[in-house]
Amino acid sequence: MDYHWPGFHAAGDAIRRSAAVSFPYLLCALAFWFLWEQLSYLRKKGPLPGPHFVVPFLGSALPMILNPTAFWARQAALARDLGVSANFLVGRFVVFVRSTELSHKVFANVRPDAFHLIGHPFGKKLFGEHNLIYLFDQQHKDLRRRIAPNFTPRALSTYVDIQQSVIAAHISRWLALAAASPEPIPLRLLCRDLNLETSQTVFAGPYLTPEARVQFNRDYNLFNVGLMALPFDLPGFAFRRARLAVSRLIQTLSGTVALSKSRIRSGAEPTCLIDFWMQDALREITEANDIEIGGHLFDFLFAAQDASTSSLLWAVAALDAHPDVLARVRSEVSALWSPDSGLPITADLIRQMRYTEAVAREVVRYRPPATMVPHIAGEPFRLTEWYTVPKGAIVFPSVYESSFQGFTEPERFDPERFFSEERAEDRVYKRNFLAFGAGAHQCVGQRYAVNHLLLFIALFVSLVDFKRRRADGCDDITYVPTIVPRDDCTVYLVPRWALST
Repeated sequence: MDYHWPGFHAAGDAIRRSAAVSFPYLLCALAFWFLWEQLSYLRKKGPLPGPHFVVPFLGSALPMILNPTAFWARQAALARDLGVSANFLVGRFVVFVRSTELSHKVFANVRPDAFHLIGHPFGKKLFGEHNLIYLFDQQHKDLRRRIAPNFTPRALSTYVDIQQSVIAAHISRWLALAAASPEPIPLRLLCRDLNLETSQTVFAGPYLTPEARVQFNRDYNLFNVGLMALPFDLPGFAFRRARLAVSRLIQTLSGTVALSKSRIRSGAEPTCLIDFWMQDALREITEANDIEIGGHLFDFLFAAQDASTSSLLWAVAALDAHPDVLARVRSEVSALWSPDSGLPITADLIRQMRYTEAVAREVVRYRPPATMVPHIAGEPFRLTEWYTVPKGAIVFPSVYESSFQGFTEPERFDPERFFSEERAEDRVYKRNFLAFGAGAHQCVGQRYAVNHLLLFIALFVSLVDFKRRRADGCDDITYVPTIVPRDDCTVYLVPRWALST
């Protein structure tokens, strides 16, 4: 090209003049947008406590991602007097609800024209449109009715056998790791792997090949990372990798649905959750949508996986910090079952472990795994006499804050509150125990989750002697995305039988 051609220089001059003329207009447009965003935020915020200025578009997203514990503690502190506070995250106005009664108002109004339960501020992009938590009214009731056979006493008894087998195998591996090194072991990733194998085996049984399980684990880890990342659905970003991983996970699970249908049609007995589901489904319909059911299986896995990891870690931390509770649990379990017996812990034995179940429930109250349950307002909603939540706002009822309201000395770890017939705090303060949700979308697998935690506690205290490596701040809360101890619950482990021989 001839760069000395006069027309070339004329064109360049024209572009520069155009840029010089348009630049002030661009600055004005940006300034107007920033001002409009601030005014819109302040209008929606109204009398709620919250920041007076928000960073354009991002709002408080970076502080939330860099230190979610401090961010949500700040929101709770702001909400202490009025029960609610406000903020702004990635272009969305958010309302934090600390008050238990106001949280119940949100949970009770999950319907298309009020609040939409979303599970994550950008959950629809991650989980898909057919996720259980996005269904309403009759559609939601019909699905819950269809999945009810998955959690009957017979089904739960089948799962108990699987759960304890996986738990015992993993504890054995932990002891082998501990024997190979004098250093204490951080339990978080080990508990995560235990729960992932438990979920896979309970939900999909024999239908996942070893290769599929390896890929499943990779994809689930990608999904977990994406949950805590900025929601940029672009190549190279963690959120995009998480979304694609969820698609692969659902495809894998939908394959197990087809295999289960074939096996159940042949007259085989159910051995896992999908079998119980298909046994009941095939009585009603000739075919079910495998992809849709695979998506619901992923919903179950997501609900069970990270929440259980959190609870297992806090259970170990609490038992280490309260030797009197640990001794009482060991006494109750040993009176009913011994590792030397070679017999399994049956569903009937679980029902007799009343104090151990009280410990499990207190763990969940004291450190509810999913501290908040985000909803989107489908229309303006009058939350109080003096504040109306604007349409489109993301509302965060805090089940964590509710756990420390009402109960006797709520800051103290005290299983007796769930065991003592005189105190009966599980009934008296039932409205404050929101770890499993409330209303129409209350967790359908609550009994399964409690059984899993109870079984873990019973097996862990029977098979292992443990001591926490304590350091300043080791019990501080960290989001990953459910809450865990900051030190990943790092412990010294030795087999109990080695101490008695």
